[in-house]
Amino acid sequence: MKKSIVYKLFIITAAFLLAFFILTMNFQSVFFEEFYKSRKMKNLKISVERFNDIYSNNNLSNSQLYIVMRQFEENNNAKIVVLGSNGVAKYLGDSKMDSDSSKINTLNKILNGWVDSPDRLAKIIRQRKTIVGKYYNTDFDINNIICISPSVDRNNSDVIVAVSSLQPIQEASDTIRAFYIYIFAGGVVMIIILALIYSNMLSKPLIKLNKSAENMLKMDFSVKCDVNSKDEIGNLANTLNILSDKLDNALNELRQQNEQLEADIEKERKMESMRKEFVAGVSHELKTPISLISGYAEGLMDNVVDEESRSFYIDVIMDEAQKMGNLVHDMLDLSQLESGSFNFNPRNFYINSLISECVHKHKELLKERCIDIETISDNIEVYGDETRIEQVITNFLTNAIRNTPDSGTIKITVFDKDNDNVQIQVENDGEHIEQKEMENIWDKFYKIDKSRTRNTGGTGLGLSITKNILLAHKSTFGVKNIENGVMFYFTLRKAI
Repeated sequence: MKKSIVYKLFIITAAFLLAFFILTMNFQSVFFEEFYKSRKMKNLKISVERFNDIYSNNNLSNSQLYIVMRQFEENNNAKIVVLGSNGVAKYLGDSKMDSDSSKINTLNKILNGWVDSPDRLAKIIRQRKTIVGKYYNTDFDINNIICISPSVDRNNSDVIVAVSSLQPIQEASDTIRAFYIYIFAGGVVMIIILALIYSNMLSKPLIKLNKSAENMLKMDFSVKCDVNSKDEIGNLANTLNILSDKLDNALNELRQQNEQLEADIEKERKMESMRKEFVAGVSHELKTPISLISGYAEGLMDNVVDEESRSFYIDVIMDEAQKMGNLVHDMLDLSQLESGSFNFNPRNFYINSLISECVHKHKELLKERCIDIETISDNIEVYGDETRIEQVITNFLTNAIRNTPDSGTIKITVFDKDNDNVQIQVENDGEHIEQKEMENIWDKFYKIDKSRTRNTGGTGLGLSITKNILLAHKSTFGVKNIENGVMFYFTLRKAI
């Protein structure tokens, strides 16, 4: 079973605090009484030695000395007496002011013992050392601390004796232990609460770090680790966020490179397909005129025709050669446009003048087909390659003438589309173009009417050339069906 870090931190913290609490209780039970006695004896010794310094080094009057002795007794809860070298008390604190008869009783017993044993007192005076010990008073069933300190003045043989009772602390210790039970119960609750808070404080940022790492594993770099602490965990979170950003950027770059590679491969595939289609289309388009030229040339070589037929044969050969020349010219033109190697020479020119020139060039054909042409154009100046735009208008106009029935109408309109662009429209009467055909008509060698004869059809490259010219001009262009026929349109930028 997997245990969370919250659980582990809680157990470790709670166990540590509980162990510390239990050890504290045991330490108090075992060592508190001895610590109390040792501290009591040490403090009494220090106080007696301080009093000894005052007594030995200051010429105090009796009243001043009694004041100092009473202060000593009050501060240390002790009884003090100054003995002469013979063991007789020279100065004694006012016993009437002391209600602790046990101290007086103990002191009297000690003094009586030293009076009976003057050698013991003389030995203490010679050693010049403060002695601290314990004395059990059987009359009052209580332990006392005895402190004996010879005068620090070597010319003075007095001895200072102080006695202080050791209060029975066993009962107090038992009471403290009983009180510790309640403290222990409250401590356990507090420890649990603190352990939970502590473990959550530590585990919360770690859980956030883990979630961020899991998101990174799922390649989701949008979620950042929101840990703002100024410590090692905060530094780790910041490092993880930086790593996430760098991985995201690296993967995005790699993704873009892959997409570009796929696009390049697809482009190469399309170019290869276009190359094959182009070769197939060119082969198909050249096959018929070559066959015609070859057949009629053989007839001329064999001299099997009369003079009138010879002239017809020559006209056919010349016509087919012209068509082949036009096809080759269009193929070269389209190749340059698609490769971007053609010369693009934009300048300002008047579009209405260019349209008039194109219409004039087709005047005889329009008259022959009885096609009425209407031009609606203001004197608008545009910006572009005039030669290439003439090619576009010629292709649209030729296409319109080819698809307009005899006695039909062609309408050319020029107007401002917006503040920056002009739109040119070429409308012709005739059949509609099916929706599925509208995108294909811009492809090379594509013909909507597959039954169209070579005499009435073009090379199949005109609209493809037109598309590339307009793309180079960044023009908007297209075709759509209108009420009585079809409309081709394109835009040009206004003059700069």
